[in-house]
This record gives sequence, structure tokens and C-alpha cells, in this order.
Amino acid sequence: MTRAVTLALLFALALPGAAPAYTVRDMHGHEIVLAAPPRRIVSLVPSATETIFALGGEDRLVGRTDFCDYPPAARAKTSVGGMINPSLEAIVALKPDLVIVTRSGNSEETFKRLARLKIPVYQVGAERMAEVKDVTRRLAALTGREAAVAPLLDAIDRRVAAVREAVKSHGRPRVLYVLWPDPLIVPGRRALVTELIDIAGGDSLTATDAADYPRYSLEAAVAKSPEVIVLANHGSKSGPIAIDRWRRLTSLPAIRTDRVHSVDGNLMHRYGPRVLDGLEQLARAIHPEAFR
Repeated sequence: MTRAVTLALLFALALPGAAPAYTVRDMHGHEIVLAAPPRRIVSLVPSATETIFALGGEDRLVGRTDFCDYPPAARAKTSVGGMINPSLEAIVALKPDLVIVTRSGNSEETFKRLARLKIPVYQVGAERMAEVKDVTRRLAALTGREAAVAPLLDAIDRRVAAVREAVKSHGRPRVLYVLWPDPLIVPGRRALVTELIDIAGGDSLTATDAADYPRYSLEAAVAKSPEVIVLANHGSKSGPIAIDRWRRLTSLPAIRTDRVHSVDGNLMHRYGPRVLDGLEQLARAIHPEAFR
């Protein structure tokens, strides 16, 4: 940049009414330049919606998806439809300064359409507890709630440490975690729930799989001889968990010792503050003897 250009820019910024740009980088390193901190945010990510509410930044949230159902107050915000195919018309009508998105739940087509409409997007995602904390910090900055970060991060550290302490003197059973029953989907190496299982004192049988959420055959799952089977429940819309299907596999150690458990998938798979409730629920399923 030449000296003349530099002086011109400085002169422009010094003019009355010339406001400096608000620049941030999202979790994928993409730079977003706005005229000012965002005041109208649409969240296409249930985890982000929960975190924004936990931070007390919901006044800046003007839209959410049908899946952003927690806390109950989130349902009062305008819905723009589903995560994969939200209504672009509904998003545009809300006049957002920023749309929060994720590669793990929103479609590439949604990304392209938002780009064509020149609507700024901010990508989030968390595959580890350290990234859960990072998301919390970033959303606090976007919503002007930096002062609310410390209590949430302290709670994460405190409750994770408490679970580790509770299970450390017990064994590490082989755990089969089922995210979805049909097709059978399990957590791979980069799934957040894989780390949760580790913190909760178990060894996930699918932790070495390179895919984030690989599909397994029932035969492949059975061959791993799980000592604990954890079945994620996704609410009434997904129907009842087919526990009987697993109980028929009487050769499995988990069945012989009656260690088949149901857990709330919304707690395990969303990386908002409730993931700590999920961690504790998981630890009790893997090590009930540690929490009597």
C-alpha cells in the first residue's frame, strides 16, 4: 500500500460520520466485515441458539430454525424453517446483519444462496470440549455479552473435572453409542460424543473410525462385543427407541449384564451449555456405581 493510499484511508476514517468497520473471523478462519456489531442475528444452529440464550444475548436473535427448541423462550423467535432447507425468503424478511451457520447441519446450497444474497454468515462447530468453550466465547463477542462468559466456562471446567474425578477409580468398559438406529449411525473419531464417552470413563468402540458419523451394520457392531450400549433418544418425533432389538442379542456382554441405556440425544449432540447435563447422564449410564 502506497503512502498516498494510506493517508487517504486515514483521512476518510477521520471524516465526520465515518464509522470503522466491525471485522471478525469465524471458526473456519473466514473474515466477516460488517458496518457495526451485529444487532439482528438469525441462527440456523440449535447449539448456537441455546448458547446465545445462556449468555443472555437473545435480544439480538431475531430468527431461528424449527429445531431451535430450547430454551422454551426460543420458540417465541421467528422460525425460518428447517436446518437443511430454511426459507431464504423468511431469512431475508428478518433483515439480518449476520446468519450463524454450521457445516455439520446446514446444506451447501444454503451457503451458496446466502452468499448470492450477500448476507454475511458466521460458521461455528465443536468436535471437542475445548471448541465448545471457543464457541461460547465467540457468540458472547457477537452478542456483546463478554461479561457473561466466565461463569459458563467455569461451569464447564468444574463439571468436567467432577465427572473425571468420579469415574477415575473405576474400569473403562467398552461402549457402543448409537446415534441413530436405522441406518445404524455411530460416533467416529471427530465426534463430540466420542470425547464425552472418554471423559465419562468409557472406551468408545467406534472412536478410531475416520468418519465423523459412520454407518455400521448390526453385525459389525455386535462383533465389537460392547459391555455397555447407549441408545440416543431424539424426542417423540423420532419414535420410541427399539431396545428390544438389542435385548435379543443375548451373546453380548452388555445384554447379559443388563447394561443397555437410553440417553437424551439433544444433550449429547448439541454443544450448548446443556452438553454438561449430557456428560453427567452418560457417566451415570457407564458407571452407575460411581454415582450412588
